[in-house]
Amino acid sequence: MLTALGVLLFVVGLLFSIWWHELGHYLAAKKFGMRVSQFFVGFGPTMWSRQRGETEHGIKWIPLGGFIRIVGMIPPARKPDKDIAGGRFSDLITQVREQSQAEVLPTDGDRVFYAKPWWQRAITMIAGPIQNAILAAIIFTIVLTAFGVATPSLTVQTVTECVLPSTTNAKNCTTPVDKDGRVCEAGATDCALPPKSPAAEAGFRPGDTITELNGEPVGNWDDIRSEIRVSAGEQLVFGVDRAGESLQLSLTPMPNKVRADDNPDQTVTVGYVGIAPTTPMTPMPISEVPGYVGSIVSTAVDRIIELPSRVPQLFRATFAGEERDPEGPVGVVGVGRLSGEILALDQPVAERVAYFLSLLASLNLMLFLFNLLPLYPLDGGHIVGALYEGVRNGVYRLRRKVPPGPVDTARMMPVAYVVASVFIVFSGLLVIADIINPITLNG
Repeated sequence: MLTALGVLLFVVGLLFSIWWHELGHYLAAKKFGMRVSQFFVGFGPTMWSRQRGETEHGIKWIPLGGFIRIVGMIPPARKPDKDIAGGRFSDLITQVREQSQAEVLPTDGDRVFYAKPWWQRAITMIAGPIQNAILAAIIFTIVLTAFGVATPSLTVQTVTECVLPSTTNAKNCTTPVDKDGRVCEAGATDCALPPKSPAAEAGFRPGDTITELNGEPVGNWDDIRSEIRVSAGEQLVFGVDRAGESLQLSLTPMPNKVRADDNPDQTVTVGYVGIAPTTPMTPMPISEVPGYVGSIVSTAVDRIIELPSRVPQLFRATFAGEERDPEGPVGVVGVGRLSGEILALDQPVAERVAYFLSLLASLNLMLFLFNLLPLYPLDGGHIVGALYEGVRNGVYRLRRKVPPGPVDTARMMPVAYVVASVFIVFSGLLVIADIINPITLNG
């Protein structure tokens, strides 16, 4: 029930984020006197619509985006399209231009998009992403100051009982497995119970508080984690406080192959012991919020830059049975699934609310960054076109020449179709991956 509620809340949050984005475009366009004929959330067949003034507002059935239709997005041709491109491209450009011009009424005058100054068009197109950035900043601030950040403590929350390979089909630590970690069939030989984790073998228990590592006091969990990662095969001695009693627990981290942080196609060997800390929520002073959010933005930018390099691994995880990269891209279906898992967690309500709001804030942050990519037909492509026109017109004026008019965005339609096709294929791949090999909170 909670899982379904989480998915439903995500859909509502997604629709609101899309509406909020398009509202930015809409308000800016109206501010500058542009005529907006449609304001829709979603794509495909219309679910519901209502005419309000000169604008039709509505919802479509596929909640994967939205749009407002500003009249006159493409200017009339200054020269025949066949002189710009040949064959199919010229026909495509002509068709798109005719469709755009068909929306223009004799009474529109200078209310069409292309008739407005370049800076008004740039502001109109950037207003949508800015809306998402504002919403993300507000949500992150609320989460960080009111709920806090999950901060790993020095107290052990869970101790992994046994160690199983990622390819195992065993469901617990009491089922005999073969040397590859597969459940043994009846009558099979050379089988044994899975080996205990180093932490379980050493006697760690939930509730233990780590005070020392190799005789040195420890200040935070990151110090412990870093030492474990570089100590595969080397003995470590932990000082532990267990209900007021001081203990010494020795273990040897076992080698574990994980994906490299800087290259998901490569693996590195790190130490593994099988303990996880408690992560209480610690409220953050508002003065620290900008820096923390800045680090989140930086990470998100890196993820977008790395996206092309992660596609091959995503393809293999989808069709070749390879383990899904937990740091890889996730689609709308996957994020909706994660939202359901978050609300179903066996954790305090406040923590689940904080995780869900953080997910919604991250969604808006990615909408902000992705839409600013300088590719037509994304907002960033329109913004770059308007800025180019501003620079070009300035150069013409310096030369005492008359600027040639608005940038002809129709000439970018072949690029727009390629970008849209790539986006559709990638989105489809994500949907398939999120269904057959999803990323989950439990890995």
